[in-house]
Amino acid sequence: MQDFDVVVVGGGPAGYPTAIRAAQNGLKVACIDAWQNRDGTYAFGGTCLNAGCIPSKALLESSELWHRAHSEFAVHGIKASGLTLDLAAMQKRRAGIVKYMTGGIASLLKAAGVTAIFGRGKLLAGRVVEVTAPDKSRQLLRGKHVVLASGSIPTELKSLPFDGKQIIDSWGALELSVVPKRLCVIGAGVIGLELGSVWRRLGAEVVVLEALDALLPMADAQLATEAARHFKKLGLDVRLGAKVSAAKPGKDGVSVRYSDAKGEQTLTADVVVVAVGRRPYTEGLLGEGSGVTLDERGFIKVDDHCATAVANVWAVGDAVRGPMLAHKGKEEGVAVADRVAGKYAHMNYALIPSVIYTAPEIAWVGQSEAQAKAAGVAVKIGVFPFAASGRARAMEGSAGFVKVVVSQSSDELLGVHIIGPMAGELIAEAVLAMEFRGSAEDLQRTIHAHPTLSEALHEAALAADKRAIDNINR
Repeated sequence: MQDFDVVVVGGGPAGYPTAIRAAQNGLKVACIDAWQNRDGTYAFGGTCLNAGCIPSKALLESSELWHRAHSEFAVHGIKASGLTLDLAAMQKRRAGIVKYMTGGIASLLKAAGVTAIFGRGKLLAGRVVEVTAPDKSRQLLRGKHVVLASGSIPTELKSLPFDGKQIIDSWGALELSVVPKRLCVIGAGVIGLELGSVWRRLGAEVVVLEALDALLPMADAQLATEAARHFKKLGLDVRLGAKVSAAKPGKDGVSVRYSDAKGEQTLTADVVVVAVGRRPYTEGLLGEGSGVTLDERGFIKVDDHCATAVANVWAVGDAVRGPMLAHKGKEEGVAVADRVAGKYAHMNYALIPSVIYTAPEIAWVGQSEAQAKAAGVAVKIGVFPFAASGRARAMEGSAGFVKVVVSQSSDELLGVHIIGPMAGELIAEAVLAMEFRGSAEDLQRTIHAHPTLSEALHEAALAADKRAIDNINR
């Protein structure tokens, strides 16, 4: 049995940062991961780097360039004709980026002095972790601390079991070798909308079926309304209140049955992507006597500091409560690694930004207008459209707006909501301002370079006090 200060089970975006920070803190660390790609290779990085965040962004970028070449280049005076899609090359680029990034994590672990082990980890009693290697051999590791970071997997519907060919999960949707003529996406959440956008841009007819009656209910309502308008413009056929009951694969495609306000409906698609969410992955993680328990939804039970009920056993990332976001898991892992080293650590769950990498991009942090009002807070709202931004106009990116939700009494920023070009990058300024309990006036008095997209946030803050300079629609 090998002894370590910290044993991390899981090498995804929550696990590997935990291991690296713990090693930076001078601790002896092991990091275990069992991710196996479909070509048989093992890699660190979890779903995010191998089959989620990174490959999806690679395809979103490629498909957006293809779409812009057809719909926008002419406006710039660039005449392009005879364009052909080489999907194999596009997919090769995606795979190359994934291989580079996952290889980079292995290098980071090595450089930090972390013992990296490929295998499946199971927590036993006494903070002992049993590791089953790919060749079925086993070894035992004992940690003064154990951090569980096992991640999550796609939720499978009983009515639409995955077959890996016609009914697939989000990973399968990233590795399609041909553009389907007809694609049905079940679920209009972040994953469904991003995947639907990729294949719609590349030429597929895309229908998105969403069981809820509202699009993006977790986002500000004004933001969601604007997003729906642009998805329709792209050609995404988003059908709300559509509850899928069955799907039958056949030679002519998959026949999908669903019900909506109009009654029973049927559609046929070449491929169906089930993107109804993810669930914590804890299969085989907890051995008898481990003492760690799960809640009614299958998440590992932890307190506000990610500690389980077992002394010195922690859990972070998608396997615990809170939003299933890579950056949330990373910061939890870093905080835990500092705590076990006796250092101060803090995690602000109220200010975790969310980003949807569609076109236009969507991002938000903090409270929506409705949430603030429901909490009994009197608010003032500032909105600035990218149509009034010179930089956005120059980029042909004038769709969308920045919206700030501000306390009327204290002037504190309560929420920032962005739909438009580079929203995922712009939201960082808002997160930083809110982390320091910044006010609308703080943003108003911060000088923003001109011409930049960031000026839109500046102007939205000014608009909250009806002092915007460049808002042509005020």
